[in-house]
Amino acid sequence: MTAQHQSEFQHRSVVSSFLFSVTGRPRVALFRRSAKVRTYQWVFSAQSVLELWADLRRHRLAPISGSVEPNESPIAAAWRELKEETTLTHRDVGLWRHGKPYTFSDASIGREWTIYPFAFRLKTTDEGGRGEEAIKIDWEHDGWEWYDPKDVNDGSFDGVPRLADSLGRVWFEAQMNDEASQALRSGLQQLENDHRSGSHELTTIALTGFRDVLVHLRGDPNWWQTARMAAWHMCKNGRESMGAATTNAFLGVLGDMEEVSGQSLENESAWDYVLGVVDFHLENRRAMPAHIKDSFTAYLHGTFITKAQPQSTLTILTLSASSTIRDSILDAFASLPISTLDLRILESRPLFEGASMASSLVSEFQTKFPPPSDRHLKLAVYTDASAALAADGVDFVLLGADRISSAGWISNKIGSLPAVLCAKHVGPRVKVLVFSQLEKVAEAGSEENHGVENNDPVEVMSPWIDSGVKGVKVLERHMDARPGTSNCAVEVKNVYFEWVPAELIDAYICEEGTLDRNAIKKKADQVKEKSDKYLGSL
Repeated sequence: MTAQHQSEFQHRSVVSSFLFSVTGRPRVALFRRSAKVRTYQWVFSAQSVLELWADLRRHRLAPISGSVEPNESPIAAAWRELKEETTLTHRDVGLWRHGKPYTFSDASIGREWTIYPFAFRLKTTDEGGRGEEAIKIDWEHDGWEWYDPKDVNDGSFDGVPRLADSLGRVWFEAQMNDEASQALRSGLQQLENDHRSGSHELTTIALTGFRDVLVHLRGDPNWWQTARMAAWHMCKNGRESMGAATTNAFLGVLGDMEEVSGQSLENESAWDYVLGVVDFHLENRRAMPAHIKDSFTAYLHGTFITKAQPQSTLTILTLSASSTIRDSILDAFASLPISTLDLRILESRPLFEGASMASSLVSEFQTKFPPPSDRHLKLAVYTDASAALAADGVDFVLLGADRISSAGWISNKIGSLPAVLCAKHVGPRVKVLVFSQLEKVAEAGSEENHGVENNDPVEVMSPWIDSGVKGVKVLERHMDARPGTSNCAVEVKNVYFEWVPAELIDAYICEEGTLDRNAIKKKADQVKEKSDKYLGSL
């Protein structure tokens, strides 16, 4: 098909949302399309084509699907369709997996579709959900049932066209042997449930899980395709908000593995090479934090010590928990001719990682500078709302990064932006430094698909309940209200990450030294090139 003919196609983006129950053996809910549905009537002008496609879909089993509206993201469309057709909301389901989008066309009618598959997980009553009782289908469906995802195919199964293809994009295990699929599920679950480790640690967990998958691919004749798709799922469906670091790490691994991509893993040398590549990258990861510590020490000696020589105190504001930042602060302080380290740490709600960070810093400081050392630590933990007070008089604001955009913006723990804005306002000469491995730089153009990670509101509400805050029951009651039963809609937001603009950042401290925005942009372009090569064609 020529590019000219392709450009003449009328394009439509569609979401396919699969609802799963993952308590025990995973099951997928499929919905029986109603005879009243006239699907695609807005797409086709020829009545014969309309009738054909309507007949193909009527009465058949399908996921929850619908078109992506103009200026609407695919995931927003998926949530909207889910609520419209089943009444399910964040209370009862959680986004479980993204599927690799795919495109197909029909030249006979001049149409092209891009399908965005998603998988949602039905929450149990222990998680605050209502289970199956929450599913209330609308007129578009005659009923629904649970199915084993392994039984869904495009042959004898009574499903809509391309049902198995879309399902396979979120339930990739169906294309793997049992041992490999179990290893993939186990790795994804570990990543999904870990809300305390940083992106460096999570990436190490992802690579370790990927190695477990590879161990079971030795007899797979399509192991290279399977490995790349498993890597894609590890990047996108573990903790996607931290996926930039994981993606970069996997691109490095896949780049090295490509040397034997055409060989069978039954070949002993190819088998040893593939596993050796992962082991090599895992070993190299251990050295990254040390290189960043050295970069920070060099930065302070080059830019701060000459100005601060008369001073006796180094004052730093930080938040959340980062072992790299903790160790970098203490190692750099040890090398400076300064007697007092003044640390201000924001508590970082809702999980209070800042308090954990403070405790760890005190312990490490006492180990590194035992009494009667002439080095002193002055540490204060502030509430997040006290960011302006905590920022007064600081020399540096130190931030980690879970993701760095091609423009140099950073996605970091919620509270980062208020801390930086406060510091820049009360101390215009303060320096904002970002500590990060370069693997956290995302590919150019990927930020438009990077959504907000809204987590369980119970994490926010638990301290209210434990402290006896008045009125919590009122909020809970209106959070549970069904559409149309109340004129009050209440949500408790639990967003983990936010963006800090590049213009507020003075330098990026990484394993290669101190970098600026131009260097970040160059890295993002390199990531884009590798991503297109190894993951783009899946």
